[in-house]
Amino acid sequence: MSLPIIGITMGDPAGIGPEIIVKSLMNDKLYGNFQLLVIGDSNCLEHEIKKNNLVLDINICSSIEDIKNSGKHIINCLNIGKKISNIKYGIHSDIYGEASYQYICEAVNLALTKKINAICTAPISKKALQMAGHNFPGHTELLAYLTNTKEVSLMLSTPKMNVIHVTAHIGLIEAIKKINSDLVFRTIERGRNITKQLINKDPKIGVCAINPHAGEEGLFGNNEEEIKILPAINKALNFEWNIKGPLPTDSLFYQAGLKKFDLIVAMYHDQGHGPVKVMGIDDGINITVGLPLIRTSVDHGTAFDISGKGIAKETNMINAINKAYYLIKK
Repeated sequence: MSLPIIGITMGDPAGIGPEIIVKSLMNDKLYGNFQLLVIGDSNCLEHEIKKNNLVLDINICSSIEDIKNSGKHIINCLNIGKKISNIKYGIHSDIYGEASYQYICEAVNLALTKKINAICTAPISKKALQMAGHNFPGHTELLAYLTNTKEVSLMLSTPKMNVIHVTAHIGLIEAIKKINSDLVFRTIERGRNITKQLINKDPKIGVCAINPHAGEEGLFGNNEEEIKILPAINKALNFEWNIKGPLPTDSLFYQAGLKKFDLIVAMYHDQGHGPVKVMGIDDGINITVGLPLIRTSVDHGTAFDISGKGIAKETNMINAINKAYYLIKK
């Protein structure tokens, strides 16, 4: 029986994506249960191997059939587009933006045609992506577009908690306007389904409020909790789901840190991202929920400030790869 294949997109060449990929593939535990295919640029990978004094072979693949699984410490690389030479770290470039876009497109095509079993993505520069003419605010929206998926959710998963977002890459004022009870319910449902796969039981769900102190019984805001969130929670309760809310965000995350909740539903990007990253960014990974394919990702950006310095940590990437394999098995 053939091993499942996880495709790793290389991300923006000017960021830390290539570095954390080659460092990850020095980990013996990533060999044996699945095969890895890096979709990107072998020049960038070779540069990082030499720069970080690693002993790691590169196998250039022209198709899935060329993947080697005979030994450890090897990179199977599918080159996409024109090879990049003389890499310039830490800059936004339309060339690098186009390259990262093409890596993602190829990975999605391979996943939709069942040639690979999951996608794990290294970080991209949103600015570079748009400089290349691709007007997407991030991976999440781009993947939805490429898979013709109407609605997806950004979810952060850590050993302590899972956090799904009702809105993501939009401004705060726009996010509040966009939130409605139907969207909140669909997000709760998506989060509940994926969390059940992750923890193998019915999750305890906590739903964040929008306003401080959950509105303090009408003192803050314009009754957003009652209008936009509470109807979705009541609908979930009708299905006998284990759910509470809307709850003040600060106390909810504190309780989740004590393992009193398995899933938190955040209303907007920073409401969910901030606490998760404070609690430990190295352990967290990103899952796009609602796609017709498995996609995990590191829970950090391109880190242009440290790219090329050899100090980026690969822990996030290793966790994202392992989480993709876990979801394949489910």
